[in-house]
Amino acid sequence: MNVIELRNLTHKYSAGTPFEHIAVDNVNLEIEKGEFCGIIGHTGSGKSTLIQHLNGLIKPTSGEVLIDGKNIWSKDVNIKDIRFKVGLVFQYSEHQLFEETVYKDIAYGPKNMGLDKDEIDKRVRQAAEDMGIKQELLERSPFDLSGGQKRRVALAGVMAMKPEILILDEPAAGLDPVGREKVLTKIKDYHEKYGTTILLVSHSMEDIVKYSKTVLVMNKGKIFCHQDTDKVFSRQDEILGIGLDVPQVTKVIIKLRELGIDLGNDIYTIERAKERILNYLR
Repeated sequence: MNVIELRNLTHKYSAGTPFEHIAVDNVNLEIEKGEFCGIIGHTGSGKSTLIQHLNGLIKPTSGEVLIDGKNIWSKDVNIKDIRFKVGLVFQYSEHQLFEETVYKDIAYGPKNMGLDKDEIDKRVRQAAEDMGIKQELLERSPFDLSGGQKRRVALAGVMAMKPEILILDEPAAGLDPVGREKVLTKIKDYHEKYGTTILLVSHSMEDIVKYSKTVLVMNKGKIFCHQDTDKVFSRQDEILGIGLDVPQVTKVIIKLRELGIDLGNDIYTIERAKERILNYLR
């Protein structure tokens, strides 16, 4: 079952002016319920514009955005309900923190949903647990926390609304390796626990191959491909050809191939590289 469907989606900035620019060009896309999809593309490829359509932050110039089979811009659809259903977390999301305490920040979304006090409390504490935020931190100011903790508080605030779809734009950007791993692992655990549909935008190919089951590649406002992670990174020459990167381990394998040692074109994780190298040595 498709939870997201885009039909001939086009978005033009400054339409009708000399500065008109097509950011998303006649895109058709289907995302299945429960899918964990990584989104990659060079700067200006249309990634950010695309994801902002999914909860109605921007309106298509033409085409349709369907969530659970309904056009979100239909007269009988309340766009506010769509924004509760589709959670969007921007890059450096800790900049959106503003309340006196961590508890109040996480509670902000559920409170705007009109939930009662007991349900809000339940959601705040569950979201905090899901993101590895200790209960004793809930009464602390979010501004007293580390960068990684702040990021997880911001994520918990969106998760507390229990969105069906969670869209994450570079959720680990700027964090140190430990903080990065903690944030992304918690997101993966959340996906496995609740089956939430997740779209992860990242410039890190290592993150994409580690966490995503499918990958959507954007290029010049169009979809280059949307396939299983294996299939996408087996097209490494094409990926490099449109100006994107591949995981570091893949670069090593490509170099070995140039030297006459062909281990295959589907290696993008260290584990798989280790297995192929050991088999070759045997």
